[in-house]
Amino acid sequence: MALWHKIETREDAEWTRRYHATDPNEIAFGGRVEVTMQDGTTLVDALAVANAHPLGTAPFGRDDYIRKFRVLADGVVSAREANRFIAVVQELPGLTAGELHRLNVALPAGTLAVGKRGIF
Repeated sequence: MALWHKIETREDAEWTRRYHATDPNEIAFGGRVEVTMQDGTTLVDALAVANAHPLGTAPFGRDDYIRKFRVLADGVVSAREANRFIAVVQELPGLTAGELHRLNVALPAGTLAVGKRGIF
């Protein structure tokens, strides 16, 4: 049996409440995982907010987000397109509604596989 068939998901009311919270000091998109091994031992861990979240252990600043974008975009879009996108994002407060299309990232032809069924 595939591992993903052995996974059970249960809602925890407290996590749901925090997910929908409006107070920035309460809102959390984290979760808790509990893994039970064949011998019965259990591993448990939880993370309320990502480390990069403003309330996390290593909050991201603008330079961190730019670096993350560059890492994720590397090999997917050209450096020129990545630079263009970052420049537009830096102008975001001054963009008009008619300029929002500039926030789209142009991928090279053939980058996306059309008709692929997904990861399963």
